[in-house]
Amino acid sequence: MQHEPRSVDAGHSRPDDASDELVAAVGRFGEAVEYIERVRGHLYAFHQLIGHADLLLDEVVEGLQATGHDHLAKLVQDDLLGANVLPGRWTFQIVEEFDDGYYATFKAIEKRVRDETMGGRRHVYEAEMKERRRTSGRPGHEATPGDAG
Repeated sequence: MQHEPRSVDAGHSRPDDASDELVAAVGRFGEAVEYIERVRGHLYAFHQLIGHADLLLDEVVEGLQATGHDHLAKLVQDDLLGANVLPGRWTFQIVEEFDDGYYATFKAIEKRVRDETMGGRRHVYEAEMKERRRTSGRPGHEATPGDAG
């Protein structure tokens, strides 16, 4: 069903020829990007956590050596300290590959789809949803920050 599209502002309004289905599909792509951004954040957390754990191993080696467990200190130092987390890769290499590959491709294609279908506008679907769901004239339900008192 096609409804009369209304948005909270001109910067988020749909192009005249955009159907509800197209707005919904592009909105879903925007949602997918949000998930990819979360994945990227988790990947950077993984990178930082692994790096911190690796640095803690210096203290482990020192503690094992200081308590006479040289063979265990050598095991940690030789097999864990500075080891690759994936074949040939430290986490910075994983992050770079993700950023330069899948992430960059995903973002570029989403932008192209948005540019070619929504005139580059972001969050068209959400802006229309906000306009449908808010109570016009009620405090806390203003369409834009400029409308807030």
